[in-house]
Amino acid sequence: MDLFNLKENNTNARTELVAGVTTFFTMAYIIVVNPAILSAAGVPFDQVFMATIISSIIGTLIMAFFANYPIAIAPGMGLNAYFASVAASQGLSYQVILGAVFFAGAIFALLSLTKLRETLISAIPEALKYAITAGIGLFIAFLGFTMSGLVVSNEGSIIGLGDIREPMTALTIVGLFITLILMARNIKGALFIGMAATGVIAYFTGQLEFTGWVSAPPAPVFLTWILVE
Repeated sequence: MDLFNLKENNTNARTELVAGVTTFFTMAYIIVVNPAILSAAGVPFDQVFMATIISSIIGTLIMAFFANYPIAIAPGMGLNAYFASVAASQGLSYQVILGAVFFAGAIFALLSLTKLRETLISAIPEALKYAITAGIGLFIAFLGFTMSGLVVSNEGSIIGLGDIREPMTALTIVGLFITLILMARNIKGALFIGMAATGVIAYFTGQLEFTGWVSAPPAPVFLTWILVE
């Protein structure tokens, strides 16, 4: 039984598996970056870490089994930065801001049950939709360049080119070239292969440390309360 109608969509299990693994490694940064951003607002790192993973799993499974759409769902990179900036600038506790986010989500869910949401989305010009998608991609790329040291702060021009002689920066450039070459040659799984190759190079150059295959994740607060009780 073809649960996801793969034949009707001109694809197969192997293609979707490679695409899924590539998508996972492409967006896995959110597991660490989201807690890092929100912990600056006072939210416990371990709890955000688990909440990010759990919400991503639930959202992706809903998209797979209810919408039959190959899209992975995870917390956005815009709202969390806004969350932290509001907490820092307005002096509000993260509990208050989380309450506002909850009500905003509830309102959005209610709108999804009506035609108003579809009307609002249809009212957005196509050019703006493409611009938003490109902007999110550029933001993620900029974040990666910053974390790798390829892009640094510059007083004169706000941003500037980092020191390409630094091991991490050089590794980033090498990884980008490997991935771009594979994509130019139309090799399937180019992004995944490029990331894997970069990881292997990082391991042998001492920039990546392997400490084991599995470790116990932090326990969610509600589970800790249950165990204590």
